[in-house]
Amino acid sequence: MEILKITKDDLDPTGLYIGAADVTNWAGHIEVAADLGWVRFAASLTAKGYIIAKAGSGIEAGSGIEAGWGIKAGWGIEAGEGIEAGSGIEAGEGIEAGSGIEAGWGIKAGSGIKAGEGIEAGWGIKAGFSVSAKWVSAQLRIFVGLCMWRLPGIEEAQVIAELRSGTIAHGQLVAPTVAA
Repeated sequence: MEILKITKDDLDPTGLYIGAADVTNWAGHIEVAADLGWVRFAASLTAKGYIIAKAGSGIEAGSGIEAGWGIKAGWGIEAGEGIEAGSGIEAGEGIEAGSGIEAGWGIKAGSGIKAGEGIEAGWGIKAGFSVSAKWVSAQLRIFVGLCMWRLPGIEEAQVIAELRSGTIAHGQLVAPTVAA
């Protein structure tokens, strides 16, 4: 598969992607160079292969982020709508989506994971801090509050969601609040 390498030359001064390639439906893999900070995409970011943002770079899309394989970012992953990967989703920092997050394998974040709708992992979920969504589903186990550089507070080690499947192996399940 062809690899699209996004560098500083493909970005405007605010970090917005202005490259020539159509990243809303890329047929191969997408790699974002290291140390670019947040790389923003005005619309969606879609690749048939993997999407990787190397150390010091994060990805943010105005709508969804989708990869046929996995999604990995040295910093965070953020989408106005959903995030979906055929295999795993991994971020050095947090993962956030306006709607759902879905991974064929696991979901892993250095800090927290937040979704406007549901979070579904084929295997398990691992987060440095809390996970928040309307519902959470994992085939195996869910670990939250695994921050290694300090002891997380009680509120930082919670799964705030309806648990549809999986086992909370570390952390505490808290029912989500219903807005009036």
